Amino acid sequence: MKIIEIIEPLQAQVIAKGDPEQQEVSGGYAGDLLSDVIANAKENSVWVTIQSHPNVVAVAKLVGIPCIVVTNFQDVDEQTSQRAEKEGITILKTPLTTYQAVAVLSRLGLPGLRRNV
Repeated sequence: MKIIEIIEPLQAQVIAKGDPEQQEVSGGYAGDLLSDVIANAKENSVWVTIQSHPNVVAVAKLVGIPCIVVTNFQDVDEQTSQRAEKEGITILKTPLTTYQAVAVLSRLGLPGLRRNV
């Protein structure tokens, strides 16, 4: 599924534009602990989190995550959005809670994926 297809259902605003028209995601992962995401998230996933500091971009790059969905109206600072655009990572901001965002992505057919399972 292309990232562009999840923007409207998530009621999301594009904060950093990687290449949502072309980038594809094959599943999702939700978590706020960066070490957990590094250890368990799978490449080409949508990462749903309340974290919005610049370290999320480094983690997404390391794991191969093309899209971060920041939930709960959390603000994303300019440094984070600039770093994401430089790395080609899309950041979406949604008013939905993490629970609601995951439910939307699940209804769209994106499975929850873990690296080692």
